[in-house]
Amino acid sequence: MTSWTELPRATFDLETTGIDPTQARIVTASLVLVEPDGQVVRAGEWLADPGIEIPEQAEAVHGISTEYARAHGTDAKQVVFELASALGGLFHDGVPVIAFNAAYDFSVLHHELLRYDYPPLRCFPVLDPYVMNKQVHKFKKGKRTLEVLSGDYGISLENAHTSKADAIAAERLLTAMVEQYPELDAPATELHEKQVEWAAAQAADFQAYLNRQGKNEVIDGSWPIRAS
Repeated sequence: MTSWTELPRATFDLETTGIDPTQARIVTASLVLVEPDGQVVRAGEWLADPGIEIPEQAEAVHGISTEYARAHGTDAKQVVFELASALGGLFHDGVPVIAFNAAYDFSVLHHELLRYDYPPLRCFPVLDPYVMNKQVHKFKKGKRTLEVLSGDYGISLENAHTSKADAIAAERLLTAMVEQYPELDAPATELHEKQVEWAAAQAADFQAYLNRQGKNEVIDGSWPIRAS
C-alpha cells in the first residue's frame, strides 16, 4: 500500500466558541487540499454565525467577535452541512485528512451535526500530528501546541489561530515529522488504526498520573471523535 506522503491529502482546522467540544460552536473552518509535493490545490474557508455569543476569551484567540460573525457569517446550520459534505466527499474518496488534535475538531463537528439533526460523519482516515508526536517523541519537555511544535520543526506559522494558517501548518508539521521519524511514512489507513491505539494509551497514562495526584478528572482516550 502507498504511503500518505505520496498521495494528495487534505488538512482541516476549526476556530470555535470554546474548549468543550460538546458545547463549542464553529466560528471559522478551513479545509485545504494539498498535492504530494505540498502545493496547495484548493482551499475552502467558512465563517459562521454560530447562533450564540462568542465569549471574549474565544474572540481573543481567533479575533472574530459576535458582531462580526453576525454581520458577515453564514448561518451555522448551512456551514455545518457544507463542511461535513466536503469532508465526507474526501473520506469517501480515500483522501486522508490531517488535523492537529483531531479529537477536538472532529468532536466539535460531530456535536454540531447532532445539533442540527444531520447524520454522523465517518472520519477515516485521519492523520493527527499531535497524537503522533506524543507517540514518537514521548519524553519531549514543554508544551505540544501547534505553535510550539511548528517552531521545533522549523515550520512558519504566521497568523496563528486562523483556521487556514493552522490547517496548512499542521500539514507542514506532519511532513517534517516524517523526515525525522520514518515510521510515520506509512499508508494513512494503517496510521489511523495505530492512532486509535496510541490515543487510548496516552489517555490511560495521563489518567494514571492524575490518579496518583489524587485528582478525579476522567480522561477520554477516544479518537478521532469523542461522543461525550
